[in-house]
Amino acid sequence: MRPLAADFQRHLALERGLARNTCLAYAGDLEAFLAYCEKRRTDPAAAAAQFIEEYLWSLKKERGLGPASIFRKTEAIRAFYRYLRLEGKTLKDPTANFRAPRLPRKIPRFLKRREIDLLLAYPAGASFAGARAAAAVELLYASGMRVSELLGLRLESVNFQQGWLRVFGKGAKERLVPVNPGALARLREYLTAREFKFGGRAVSEELFLNRDGGKLSRVMMWKDIVALGRAAGVEIKPHPHLFRHTFASHLVQGGADLRSVQEMLGHVSLNTTQIYAHVDKGDVKRAHDKFHPDK
Repeated sequence: MRPLAADFQRHLALERGLARNTCLAYAGDLEAFLAYCEKRRTDPAAAAAQFIEEYLWSLKKERGLGPASIFRKTEAIRAFYRYLRLEGKTLKDPTANFRAPRLPRKIPRFLKRREIDLLLAYPAGASFAGARAAAAVELLYASGMRVSELLGLRLESVNFQQGWLRVFGKGAKERLVPVNPGALARLREYLTAREFKFGGRAVSEELFLNRDGGKLSRVMMWKDIVALGRAAGVEIKPHPHLFRHTFASHLVQGGADLRSVQEMLGHVSLNTTQIYAHVDKGDVKRAHDKFHPDK
């Protein structure tokens, strides 16, 4: 089954068009399930629904995984059995009647406007790393991009004249995202620092580079943003995805319609975007203080 697992990962990427990180996550989930089957001397192709349910229950009981993690692992296993049927490796899908668990809809954390102002106003400095971090934060907040989308940007992805970014999201789906002049100005500052650092040397095609001229990693981007947040005096430790939540929350609070926000975020379903249709607790408190008769 191990070679088949590798073929399954290629199927996810090439035929279903899933994002690289999703493919890697599903492959890891499947490896864990196959190891469980091997430990219990069970052929995965012949596993019954009860056997899989016992496995998922063990993840909750023994490893303490939450609903979101179990949901993803369930989806990985379901995708695997659908693939086995397509390949003729099994006649019956033991997950056919599985119901996805209901996940609690949590209001995402996001930065307050004062915190964003601190981050955006913090001077980038003359260093390459400082200019890189400042440009990344500006673009993440201005566009709502995922960090993988940001790291995949190339110079030709940016339309400086009209203020657009050409972004490739999950499943290599392309979209155009507007950005404001302030973010583009910070990006120009970074590109100047980049040119000064590397000059005419051959470097990677991506906008955001590491100190050697290669594509910047997600880990290094996270470290950049954490360092900038610490230096700017922001209490919440910022991370790249926090700016996506902040972007969407601030747009909706400012009166943007959900369809437009959905388009900018690259969500397939409006249901995913609706989680941002929350109200700020400060607004609720102010309304209560203003209108409640018992003052």
